[in-house]
Amino acid sequence: MSKIVPNKPFLIMLYGFPGSGKTYFSRQLAERVQVAHLQADRIRHELFQQPRYDREENAVVAQIMDYMAGEFLQAGVSVVYDTNALRTQQRRNLRDMARKAGAEPVLIWQQIDSDSAASRVMKRDRRKADDRYALQPDYSTFQKIASAMQNPATAEEYIVMSGKHVFPTQYSTLMRYLANKGIVTGGQGKAVVKPGLVNLIPNQNIGRVDAGPNRRINII
Repeated sequence: MSKIVPNKPFLIMLYGFPGSGKTYFSRQLAERVQVAHLQADRIRHELFQQPRYDREENAVVAQIMDYMAGEFLQAGVSVVYDTNALRTQQRRNLRDMARKAGAEPVLIWQQIDSDSAASRVMKRDRRKADDRYALQPDYSTFQKIASAMQNPATAEEYIVMSGKHVFPTQYSTLMRYLANKGIVTGGQGKAVVKPGLVNLIPNQNIGRVDAGPNRRINII
């Protein structure tokens, strides 16, 4: 199946409870649209053999995600920024990055009730592609993450999707939005230049990174 090539690059930000289906949506989208799927959980596990999810580690992952996203967008390649855009300032920074690169920022709010989301998280299975690198928190950790989330304000433009809907329904919602923006047109778009290799660790002094022959990231 040929992928849809957007008329202009876009940056997808994701917001929603852990377990709301952000990575599942991202992976499925990347199979249908020419985008770079940047998965924070995978990058973390490639860099750190035993992730701690502490502030220093989070900063390293965020810096690499931002660097890679910026490189792709500058090269005209759309990006799915697959991590939870929890905070208002984080989303503002990502929007600024997208606009400076001439890309369209798109915020998707995956809505699901907290009980259903927590139940999904507790049942994560490392044998499944979408759960392989995901955090498996206990209920108190889930609640801590949820309490730190800042819902998009009225002034923020975003798309609401149900985390319980099947992907084709979610996909149709996004495609209608992108078509209304002129970003996609009947599944056709202009050719874009693919970026070259991206240095995943531009600054070796940014924090703790597990070095070794097996610690590398392959972006397909």
